Order: sequence, then C-alpha cells, then structure tokens
Amino acid sequence: MSWNWQAIIEHFPELLKASLTTIELVVISCAIGLVFGVLLGLWRLSPIVWLRALPAAYIFFFRGTPLLVQIFLIYYGLGQFATFRESVLWKPVFSQAYWCAIIAFTLNTSAYIGEIVRGAILAVPKGELEAADAIGMSKLQKLKRITLPRAFGIMIPAYSNEVIFMLKGSALASAITVVELMHTAKNIISVTYLTLEMYFAAGVIYLVISWIFLFAFRQFERHINRHKRYVPPVVNNPNPPI
Repeated sequence: MSWNWQAIIEHFPELLKASLTTIELVVISCAIGLVFGVLLGLWRLSPIVWLRALPAAYIFFFRGTPLLVQIFLIYYGLGQFATFRESVLWKPVFSQAYWCAIIAFTLNTSAYIGEIVRGAILAVPKGELEAADAIGMSKLQKLKRITLPRAFGIMIPAYSNEVIFMLKGSALASAITVVELMHTAKNIISVTYLTLEMYFAAGVIYLVISWIFLFAFRQFERHINRHKRYVPPVVNNPNPPI
C-alpha cells in the first residue's frame, strides 16, 4: 500500500483552518453549558422533591438519547413549528446549522456537567461547611466562598473529560453540513479518494487539540488546588523541652 504524504502536506492547511470551527463549537458550547450545568447541579440539590424532578428529567433525556438524534431534532425539528419559523431568531439562529449544532452541544453537555457539579458539591468536606456555619456565614456566603470554589477544584478532572468528549462529539456537526474538521476531511476524500491519509491527518489534529485542552486544564487544576501542595515550614525550637 502506497502512502501519499504529499497529499497530506498539501491539504493539511485546509484541515487546520477547519479545526478552528471545531474549536469554536467546543469552547462556546462547553462555556455556556458550564453555566447551565452549575444551575442544574444546584437545582438537583433542592430539598423540594418536585423541583428536583424537573432537572432530573432534563438530565435523563439528554444523557439517555444519542447526541446525533438531538442535533437532528433541533436542526430539522424546530422548523416544523410556526413559532420558531416566525420568530426574529429564525434566520440568524434557528435556520443556521452552525448555531443549531451549538444549541444541541450546549444542551447535551449541560446535562452531563449538571451531574458533575452535583457530585462535586456533595464531595465538599463536611468539616469546611461546619466551619463556615461556626463563624456565622449565611447560606449565600457559604455557597460563594466555600461550596462552589471547592466544588470547582474537585470537578476539574471530570469537566476536562467532558470537554474532550464534546471535542470528539463535534464531528457529528458534519451531519448537518457544518464545515468543521470532519466535514472538510470528507470533502477532500470525495475529491482525492485518499480516505486513510485524510482521516489520519484529521485524527492527528484532533489528538493535538485534545492534548492542548488537557494541558490547559491540568495547569488550571494545579493553580486552583495549590493549597494541596502547601508544605508548612519547619520551625526549629530554640528551647527544646528537657
């Protein structure tokens, strides 16, 4: 089998350009999904049963159905309703494959992040919460100063995995003609018939992007959890006990 390195080199800049759209899809959807996920996680911890049921149903649906089905439901399904077709957002948002993909990715990832946030909040050490109560913090102060900061430090590894999952899932946007990395690779293959070479090049780019994301999250985790690396100084007692 001959390996056409020249074709890879020739089309690599085109794939790199398309990867920018892939990164945009992932960053925008994960950023908005993080905001929604935090709200869902807090909502899931409500002491009121029927309030907990609403986010639980949302999370169950988006975790239990394939991402591709969700993309199709939003891209093809919204146009079936006159409310969306006649709204001011139809042309700039709901009729555009790019924004439909972002909406689907955001809704999907927020469901997973909601459970990550809920688990992280439950994992906050009880002693820290009791200390906050002992010094007279209100519930809002405790949430802002203790619960959420500690939960973010706990959830970073799981959240980074979710971002990588969305990076791989972003390839599904090609199914609704979003010109991202996988869609561009398929277009090149349709012209050159170099299936293995183009998918190999696309895979290398996905791998590099994954490494960059993981490295950034690892550095952020080291920063936000820097208290775990604190080593108290050794104090020499000038007057040791006899």
